[in-house]
Amino acid sequence: MNVHDSERLSGLLEEAGYVPAPEGSDGDADVVVFNTCAVRENADNRLYGNLGRLAPRKASRPGMQIAVGGCLAQKDRDTIVKKAPWVDVVFGTHNIGKLPVLLERARVQEEAQVEIAESLEAFPSTLPTRRESAYAAWVSISVGCNNTCTFCIVPALRGKEKDRRTGDILAEIEALVGEGVSEITLLGQNVNAYGSDIGDREAFSKLLRACGTIEGLERVRFTSPHPRDFTDDVIAAMAETPNVMPQLHMPLQSGSDTVLKAMRRSYRQDRYLGIIEKVRAAMPDAAISTDIIVGFPGETEEDFEQTMHVVREARFTNAFTFQYSKRPGTPAATMDGQIPKEVVQSRYERLVALQEEISWDENKKQVGRTLELMVAEGEGRKDGATHRLSGRAPDNRLVHFTKPDQEVRPGDVVTVEITYAAPHHLLAEGAVLDVRRTRAGDAWEKRNAQEAAKPAGVMLGLPQIGVPAPLPVATGGCAAH
Repeated sequence: MNVHDSERLSGLLEEAGYVPAPEGSDGDADVVVFNTCAVRENADNRLYGNLGRLAPRKASRPGMQIAVGGCLAQKDRDTIVKKAPWVDVVFGTHNIGKLPVLLERARVQEEAQVEIAESLEAFPSTLPTRRESAYAAWVSISVGCNNTCTFCIVPALRGKEKDRRTGDILAEIEALVGEGVSEITLLGQNVNAYGSDIGDREAFSKLLRACGTIEGLERVRFTSPHPRDFTDDVIAAMAETPNVMPQLHMPLQSGSDTVLKAMRRSYRQDRYLGIIEKVRAAMPDAAISTDIIVGFPGETEEDFEQTMHVVREARFTNAFTFQYSKRPGTPAATMDGQIPKEVVQSRYERLVALQEEISWDENKKQVGRTLELMVAEGEGRKDGATHRLSGRAPDNRLVHFTKPDQEVRPGDVVTVEITYAAPHHLLAEGAVLDVRRTRAGDAWEKRNAQEAAKPAGVMLGLPQIGVPAPLPVATGGCAAH
C-alpha cells in the first residue's frame, strides 16, 4: 500500500512540473520525499537517521526541500520538525494530494508546512499515478481499517474503513488493461472486508468474479485479507474465476488462542486452520503465506509452541515473521508481561528455522512441474551474471529461468519446467518451452522507449547518501569550441 502511495506522490509531482532526479542522486535532488510507515520501531530510526545525514547536504544547497509523509508523519506531526527543523513539509495519510501545494507554500513563506488531515479528503485513486510497472498494477478498493488489534497503530493513522464504489474499481482496472497491464493486485488494509461500508457481505467475492469478465486481464491477486472476514463465497470465487491466482496471504499473527484474544484478533486456531483446509480443498496447488508476531506481551512458551503447531499444520509457502515491536499509542504497549529481548530472539530464530525447512520442502514439490511465468523486471539481482531471467508463477513463486535466444520482455509469458528448488526461489535450468509475447510486453517496450530519453524513476524511498557518479563528458555543442 505504501508503494502504491509512492506511485501517486510521483504522479502528483510530475503533474506539477517536477522531473525525475537522475538515478543515484537523491542527496543532490531539489526535492526528497520520504513516504513512511509506523508499524515497527525501526521505521522511526531509519527516518531520523536519514534526515540527519541529509542535513549538511541541504545546508549546502539553498532551495533544496525535504518532505515527510505517510503514517509516521500522521503519528508524529510536529515532532518531526522539532527533531529535524530542516524538514520543509510534513503531510499525513489523508492528504497526500496536497504535497505539491505544500512544497510551494514552504518555498514562498520560507517556513515549514505541517498539514495533517484527520479524515480522508478524496479517495487516493483519483490522484495521478506514476506506476512503477508497465505490466502490473496496484488497485485500491478500500482505505482504513475497522479492526482494533491491540498491537497495531494503523487504524488510528489510516482511519475507519472506507470502500470504493465497485463501478469505479472496475473502470480503473479496465483502463489499466487498456494501457497494457495484465496483472492487478487489489489492495485494502483488510481487503476482504470490502462491502462492510456499503452493506454487502459478499461484495468482495462479487468483485473477484467481475474481474474474471475483463478481457485481457490475465492475473488477479489481492492483499491482505483477515481471517474473520474470509468467507466460503470468497474461496469459491477464487477457485471458480480462472484469472484469480491460486495464491493467498492470510495473516496468522499467533497460533495461541490466549494470545489471539489478547491481540483482539476475532478468530481462534481452529477457525484459522479450517480456512486453510477449505482453501486447499478448493485449490490444491494454492500457495499460502502469512504474517506472524513472536514475543507478544504475555506469550508463554506453551503459547509459542501453539504457533509452531499451526506453522507445521498449515505448511506455509513462506512467512513474514516479526519480533513484537512496542508501538506507543497501542494497548499492547502498556500490557503486563513484556517479553525479554533474548527470549523473543530465541523464539524468533526457532520459528524462522522451522519455516525455512517447510518452505524448502514445499518448493521441492514444484520440481518437475511445467509452469507459465509472467516475466518480471528487477526480480533477479544476479540474472545478468547467471544469464537468466526471472518471472512469477501463477502462485507467485519466484522462478529464475535460462534466458532464451529470442527476445523476452517483462510482461511476456514463458513456459518452463522446474528443475531445482531453494527455500525462497525455484530454478528452470533447461530451455524455455514456449514464449508468448503479450500486450503487457508491448506496453513495457513502449514505456521503455519513451523513458530512454529522460532520467529513470522518481525516487521516493530512502536516499542513497554519497558522492554521485560523475557526469558524462560533454561532446559537441559548446564543448566543441
